[in-house]
Amino acid sequence: MHKSNKRKITHEQFSEPNDGIDVDTSKPTAVFTPRGGRSYTLSVALPGSIIANAQSHDQKTFLAGSIARALAVFCVDEVVIFEDDVRQRQSNAHYDLSKDEYTAYSDPSHFLAHVLSYLETPPYLRKFLFPMHKNLRTAGTLPSLDMPHHIRANESCEYREGVTVPANEEHGFGQSNAENHHNQHKRKKGKKNMEEGVQDTVMSYTLVDTGLPNKVCIPHIPVPENTRVTVKLCSSEDPSQGAEVVSPSTPREEMGYYWGYSVRCCDSLSDVFTECPFDGGYDLSFGTSERGSPLSQVITEGVPNFEHLIVVFGGVAGLEVAVKADKELLARGLRPETVGNMFDYWVNVLPGQGSRTIRTEEAVWLGLMGLRGVVEKNGS
Repeated sequence: MHKSNKRKITHEQFSEPNDGIDVDTSKPTAVFTPRGGRSYTLSVALPGSIIANAQSHDQKTFLAGSIARALAVFCVDEVVIFEDDVRQRQSNAHYDLSKDEYTAYSDPSHFLAHVLSYLETPPYLRKFLFPMHKNLRTAGTLPSLDMPHHIRANESCEYREGVTVPANEEHGFGQSNAENHHNQHKRKKGKKNMEEGVQDTVMSYTLVDTGLPNKVCIPHIPVPENTRVTVKLCSSEDPSQGAEVVSPSTPREEMGYYWGYSVRCCDSLSDVFTECPFDGGYDLSFGTSERGSPLSQVITEGVPNFEHLIVVFGGVAGLEVAVKADKELLARGLRPETVGNMFDYWVNVLPGQGSRTIRTEEAVWLGLMGLRGVVEKNGS
């Protein structure tokens, strides 16, 4: 019988006093605990131009890392990066973006999306999905996001993120899961039949590297090598029993896990909404501005339940400049001074601020903290 030494990543959180028992505070003890399936989503949208406002490469990278931390801490499911500068959109239209090109100055939105995607990816998959790149040269110095899907090899969870690997990698790492599946079938004697059996196994199964000592075997899927997939293990205690590929949203919808954020890039503010990937679009939206109503007041008056909530943040000059750069919104009669009309709520995340300006990366933290109660109530 298979005996697992893996530590489950969820456990009961005891609220009883420690009664004088010493507590080791040298390591973090907070573990994300799912509370049942979750259908609703939380999205954040912000302009890539905020990267252009940072002067050095290190500052640009740190800014992206600060935003990534906020997305992870507040369980944001989607981040949308849009253009709010006509000049930047025009330059991107003629810019040949090679995968080896440094884009922090030539295409700030691409740089931000690149770093955010890198940080969201489990560390054990980055070597497959992110080759050496100038954009990422100091990303390794950023604080880890350590999200629930960044599962360590000694931790147990029924879902894992993985990447498809060549079938010939089946050899060289011991008794693989593909071999285990093949051994369950009756083998005929003879060299020819054995070769046919191995070929059948390779064709019938796809190998996935999920950060475990052995590759996980799933029913064959026609995807290229180094494709990221979400898998559900038949047994979290014994991965050799195989797995199946599921949608990246399945861990959230079935069990309530926070499973990271997706990154989407748009050419304009209007595209944030018209290209929404969710059925029915966003049914609740917040636009943020120092000219909006106090967020605390809006929440006190009551906010309806939602399926897909989006919070939109402006850049250095606010969301007004995004309207100026958006032909679609201008054609519909929207003007910079009426940008608040495109949102359900137009809010100020921190009235009475002590500093003259609140930076976008700061507003993201403040706004998500202010809306935390709304999100929590929606899931109760």
